[in-house]
Amino acid sequence: MNKGDLVNDGGKGCGHQKAAADAVEAVLKGITKALKKKQAVTIVGFGTFKVGKRKARIGRNPRPAQRSKSRRRMSRSLWPAKS
Repeated sequence: MNKGDLVNDGGKGCGHQKAAADAVEAVLKGITKALKKKQAVTIVGFGTFKVGKRKARIGRNPRPAQRSKSRRRMSRSLWPAKS
């Protein structure tokens, strides 16, 4: 299911396609803002979005067998809720 499918399902439920699109957009923007601030977002019955840190590491390109360093970076993850 993608964003368009969520909007279509929400539009059928409430009868207003535009209102459903605005609601989905607002929720996604809220989640994005919180993750940029390194805050966890919990949606009961769905899961928890978290931000974590990845260490810098040495990667390897298999074709020319070159080694390269990757930078330290942030990663986001979703921990599904227990049903």
